[in-house]
Order: sequence, then structure tokens, then C-alpha cells
Amino acid sequence: MDQLHKFLFEGLAVRGMLVRLDTGWRELLSRRASRDDGGHAFPAPVRALLGEMTAAGCLMQANLKFNGALILQVYGDGPVKLAVAEIHPDLGFRATAKVVGPVPADARVEAMLNVHGKGRCAITLDPRDRLPGQQPYQGVVPLHGDRREPLQDLSAVLEHYMLQSEQLDTKLVLAGNDEVAAGLLIQRLPMSGGANLAGGAAVQRDEDQIGHNEDFNRIALLAGTLTPEELLTLDPDVVLHRLFWQEHLVRFAPQTPRFACSCSRDRVVSMLRGLGRDEIDSIVAEQGQVEIGCDFCGAQYRFDPVDVGELFTPGRDQPPGSGVVQ
Repeated sequence: MDQLHKFLFEGLAVRGMLVRLDTGWRELLSRRASRDDGGHAFPAPVRALLGEMTAAGCLMQANLKFNGALILQVYGDGPVKLAVAEIHPDLGFRATAKVVGPVPADARVEAMLNVHGKGRCAITLDPRDRLPGQQPYQGVVPLHGDRREPLQDLSAVLEHYMLQSEQLDTKLVLAGNDEVAAGLLIQRLPMSGGANLAGGAAVQRDEDQIGHNEDFNRIALLAGTLTPEELLTLDPDVVLHRLFWQEHLVRFAPQTPRFACSCSRDRVVSMLRGLGRDEIDSIVAEQGQVEIGCDFCGAQYRFDPVDVGELFTPGRDQPPGSGVVQ
């Protein structure tokens, strides 16, 4: 069962979350499976990276009070041009990647995305109900540390991002395979709510705590003993007990992430109408039909010449055709 568990360390300025995705994660991978050979659409290291990104995205989205999508992207100059995970406020998630070259079986972040040092990580917050002229918020960091050393793991990239953007110590343990995607987040709470808005002394007090909060450092050290194998195979209750049995945890009701793709025939129709009749007719003349595939879930939307005629019929609001071809 896909679950996300939130918890606090009683009496300490430290919070945590643990997410485990199995049913939804396997559905995501199955949707992206190759139609030709029944295999996987992505090499194993890319599938593991996407699992880590999806787990991390769920943790970050659950950490926010934000009515919109959180989009986590890593992109660069390696054989993986782009990997993206999108998580909505209800923890509906989807993920995909664009692979442009061979990926070594043991490839990590540098070998996949940052071969020549041009890799980047971007986190975008896209409001559900944008005001006129409102733009999504986006933060971007390079895939290297403060000393310009290449970062090899997504967890290190995101810890660096959180330190730069939030000025908060964060510990992440992430893992993914073909069955499970999972993550553990430990984070120091700000000394005063809304410190960045309060400005001045409040911000300075939080920055002074970076790296020096003994409670966070102790709990982060415990979290760091969790292996990827344990994270992927053990029940969340077992993980929390093994790591923090000496701490007093305040736990909250678990949330239920799920695989959810927001593609639809209506959206494809709007896109095709935006291209114009002449462009669509030229595709039909060349290929006999128009076929659009969703990069996230693999759904195929097909439009034959009759569908195209209906698509551009004046006053027609309903999408033509018989639906989605999976």
C-alpha cells in the first residue's frame, strides 16, 4: 500500500516523513513499459532515479501548504537529458524521463546528467489557480556542491537545494527499484514561523543554527544508518522503530499517495486545434492518422481523418473519437 507518514520528535525542533510507494509505483512503470518487447521503457539506473525523484517529490509536497503542483526536474548534458516527477496536493504523482544515449548499468547522477558539469536541478511550484500574470515559482541549483564537486546522489542534490533555498538542515535517504520507491526526510524546524518573512534577526537566528543544532545532528546521524535495502524492504513502522526507538515520536494519520496522470483527450484536442487545420491535415496525409502519446503514462490518443474533420467542426465542444488507446 502506498503511504506517507508524518511525525514530530516530541520536544525537539525536528520533523520527519517517511514515504513508501509500491502499488502506484509499479503502475507507473507498467504504463511506461515498452509496447514492442514487454520490457521497460527506461534503463535500470533511470528507473531507480525516477523512483527516488517521485518519493522525494511526495515528501516535499507533503511538507508544503501549497495548492498546486510541485515539479521536480533534473536535466543536463549526459545520456539522460531530462527526468521529471510531478506531484499534486492530493499526492497524485507521475514521472518520466528523456534518454538520449546509452546509460551505464552502474550510472549515478554525474554519469547520467552531469558529464560536463552542466547539470541542474529545478523545483517548480505551479499554482492551481494562477492569477493573471502570475508565474510559477522556480528554484534552480547546479548538480555540484559548494566546492564544485559533482554530486553523485539525488539525496545530496536535494539536501543542498533545501539548505540553499530554505536555510534549513535536511537529511534525505532515497531508494527506488522496479517494485518500490521510498524515502525518509528529517528536517530541522525553523526557530520562528515564517522567519524569511520576519526578516532581520529571525533569519539570522535560523542561519546560525545551520549545522549546529545538536538534536537535528543526532537524529540525522541515526537516519543516515538506514540502508537503501532496508528502506525498500521493511515496513514503515519497523523502520521508524529501528531508527528512533529511543525518541518520543508524535505520529499523524498516514496519507495515501497514488499514481495519477493528468493527460486527457480534451487536452490533446485543445493542443491539436492550436496547431491549426492545415498542419493536422498534412500529418493525416502523410501518416493516415494523428497519434499522440503521453510521455508520462504511455496513453495513446489517435485521430483518424473522420475524427480530424469533427475536431474542426464549428461549434463542436466534445472531443471526437472513441477514447484512449492504451
